[in-house]
Amino acid sequence: MTFASHVPADWVAPPNLKAATRVQREIAERVETADRIGPVALLAGVDTSCKWRDTRGAIHAAIAPMAWPARAIGPAATASIVSAIPYVPGYLGFREAPSLLAAWDRLADKPDLLFIDGHGRAHPRRCGVASHLGVLLDRPSIAIAKTLLCGRVEGEVGPMPGDAAPVVDRGEVVALALRLRARAAPVFVGIGHRVSLETARDWTMRVADNRRLPPPIRAAHDAANAARREWEAAA
Repeated sequence: MTFASHVPADWVAPPNLKAATRVQREIAERVETADRIGPVALLAGVDTSCKWRDTRGAIHAAIAPMAWPARAIGPAATASIVSAIPYVPGYLGFREAPSLLAAWDRLADKPDLLFIDGHGRAHPRRCGVASHLGVLLDRPSIAIAKTLLCGRVEGEVGPMPGDAAPVVDRGEVVALALRLRARAAPVFVGIGHRVSLETARDWTMRVADNRRLPPPIRAAHDAANAARREWEAAA
């Protein structure tokens, strides 16, 4: 599996929960909250799927590339791996990392910007999967989550696309509740790595197509579910 040269092995596979907690804090310190993106010709959605209520089974990862600004969705790279780490709330990044890295290795062309289904800084230790994977790959990443993990929305989100309100946790703005479709439930957009919160909002609005989730996230979601169904059919 390929990841940035500075990454210790336990950042992917810590030996226990105590080590995982330490690793999350170390990764959180490496997260860059200012913009370091560069030109974007290819972006990608990132998502995973697993069997309902299966806390130890395979994680099916998908990375779906989208040409920019043409918006053409390409074939997704997928990988299915049984993680050595069971599901524990707040530590999902460790379950998903092996399959996500394997899917990344299968991409012929590496995306310049990632939209990751999950949280980034909006995490108790500021290390959701979008930050975790962004640091592992040292790629600009934006977190797009459907539910809150920590913090609360301050104020009201207006009814129209682009309306937003800050998500605050322990006095820190960690994400934005952002509406992408009129009257649809907002999503929670945040920093993953190498992208400011303002730029994360801007890119999310640019990519959005009047649906609740941006198209690269939807494409990755569909591909991850297809990989799961194929795995289950072969079992």
